Amino acid sequence: MSIKKTLTIAGSDSSGGAGLQADLKTFQEYGTFGFSAVTSIVTMDPDNNWSHGVTIIDSEVVRAALKTVLSGGPVDAMKTGMLGSVENTKAAADAIEQHQLKNVVIDPVMVCKGEDELMQPENAAAIRDLLVPLATVVTPNLFEASQLAQTAPITDLEGMKVAAAKIHALGANYVVIKGGKALQTDKAIDLLFDGSNYTVLEAPKVPGNHNHGAGCTFAAAITAGLANGMTVSESVAKAKDFVTAAIKDGFALNQFIGPVWHGAYNRQKS
Repeated sequence: MSIKKTLTIAGSDSSGGAGLQADLKTFQEYGTFGFSAVTSIVTMDPDNNWSHGVTIIDSEVVRAALKTVLSGGPVDAMKTGMLGSVENTKAAADAIEQHQLKNVVIDPVMVCKGEDELMQPENAAAIRDLLVPLATVVTPNLFEASQLAQTAPITDLEGMKVAAAKIHALGANYVVIKGGKALQTDKAIDLLFDGSNYTVLEAPKVPGNHNHGAGCTFAAAITAGLANGMTVSESVAKAKDFVTAAIKDGFALNQFIGPVWHGAYNRQKS
């Protein structure tokens, strides 16, 4: 049996719920072999109102990690997450282009969970200009979608559709905007756009706040689905079910954060 290979270029979340930890756990749950190139290390300080610290990894280290991973040939699918700097964004784009990587999922992480300030405006622009045109699928949340599409804050499904069309015009083949529980609706809503058709994905909103890592997990599940030969539509639909189960079985890690449980979907199936 040939094991499919998946790659994440992302930050390390010391709490384990998001970032490359979420990606690798999700890849494993999908039966794929996960590789990683670490772009940053994210910590939280319980003595300072759980403020986030982000330590950026030098881009030459990121390039060396990618060289290590890709020395064995192309992977079956890959994703990006928090990149941390323009230089790391360029390193990711160069790897995709030089190795002609397929099934590219760009998760344009621009803020840490619980934060609402754009980490690096210049890197948001680099993601828009360098990575979105290379994307098979790009998976912004509402804030990230408004940044990529350069629209006003998105508050409803119609705003999601407008942003999705603008992001698709940047070069991505498919756009999935993660509305999740942020919209004032009784459902958790995500939107898939293929350039012609809009598909609305709905699931019941899960009470509580154990959703740390949901966005990363959703994008990683799409990535692993593509690696396993699923279509984009199939990958997104399964990813929606996967992350909904993960949120339902989330738990409180500490006073500040409650991660999703990446093993929930397969445990339910078994």
